[in-house]
This record gives sequence, C-alpha cells and structure tokens, in this order.
Amino acid sequence: MKRVAVYVRVSTASKSKQGDAVSFIQNLEVQEQPLRDLITQRGWRLFRVYSDRVSGAKERRPGLDALLKDARRGEFDAVVVWRFDRFARSAKQLIFALEEFRSLGIDFISHQEALDTSTPMGKAMYTVMAAMAELERSIIQERVISGVEHARKNGTRSGKPVGRPRVVIDCERVVQLRDQDKLCWPAIARELHSSAGSVRRAYKTALARRKAAKTPTPEAA
Repeated sequence: MKRVAVYVRVSTASKSKQGDAVSFIQNLEVQEQPLRDLITQRGWRLFRVYSDRVSGAKERRPGLDALLKDARRGEFDAVVVWRFDRFARSAKQLIFALEEFRSLGIDFISHQEALDTSTPMGKAMYTVMAAMAELERSIIQERVISGVEHARKNGTRSGKPVGRPRVVIDCERVVQLRDQDKLCWPAIARELHSSAGSVRRAYKTALARRKAAKTPTPEAA
C-alpha cells in the first residue's frame, strides 16, 4: 500500500473571516480534508500531515523542511498538496522539488491542478514543466555570460571601467604638502582625495625617485 504524505499551508497564524465563514485560504482543515478523501479513494495509506502557518515567501518552513527530510529517508512514496502555491513559492522551487522527488522515487499530486506524476499524463505535464524551467535557466545563464563578456570589453553601460576607479596620486605634490606646507598625513589624504596609507607610499616613492636621480650611473662616473 502506497504511503502518502500530505502538505498544507496557510499564510498567517490568524484566520480571516468573510461574514460567518472562515476564508478557505486561511484554514488548514478545509485544505486537509479533501486530500484525506483523495487518499482514501485511491486506497492509499496516510503517513503524516505536514503543515505550516507562514508566508510562502519565507526561506525556512518547519513543516516543509520536515517533509523533505522524511522524503530523503524514504519514509513515504507520494506527496499530496492542495495547490502548487501552497507548496512552493515559485515555479523554480516547484520544479526543483519535483526533480528531487523523482530522483527519490516519490510521486507528487496536486489536487487543484490535477497533476499526478504517477500517471502517464502527469509525467508528460512534469516533463513539459521541467523543459520550460531548463529553458529559463539556459536563457539566464546565456545572459550572464553575455553580460560578463560585454563588461570585459566595454566596461559598464555608462562607459566607465568596471570596478572601483584607481586614484592616481601626484607623488611630488605629496612631498610638497608634507615638507613645505607641513601637513599631516590625514590632511594630505583629504587634499588629494586618497587615503593616508596611499599618500605615505607616494611620499616614499617620490623620495626614492629623487635619490635614484641623484645617484650617478657607472657610465657617468
């Protein structure tokens, strides 16, 4: 007998009311009962009901995390949900989950979308969905590669080089500010729109150049 896990979710912990009736989307029990009935009709055995009261946009959902953990342990043979958006927050997440379930030998059934990967039609629908997801990934990858190549050749869209622009420091100006104007390193850095460490290195470079210029070469000697 096939062991089946049920997953249901509502967006918040509170129940919104429409007159005297509780809104369906905020009621776990109303989602759960049709799924229990489906399992009974198919002659399957209910393994466990996993549930969450949290927004579908949340990265972590305790109920879903527990379901996936048990799936990887081989605790059940199929997952039944009320609707795609109760299970996954995006088409991409749905496809990734379906791919993992398929690799684990677990069927996926969505009550409202009439998707059942245990049937030939459901498998065909899944194949189409997976192909569309793969196409989307390929397009995104192609755009990223194209963008990187364009940036390497032309810089950014504005024409400026990619990355932080390099500051060119006038070494002789640093010497002047330090030796003649008697400015401290932070003051020189502010004057030249640089850092104290950079102007220090520029100062040493300027002194080294002057020393090298004064030292006679062997040919001149």
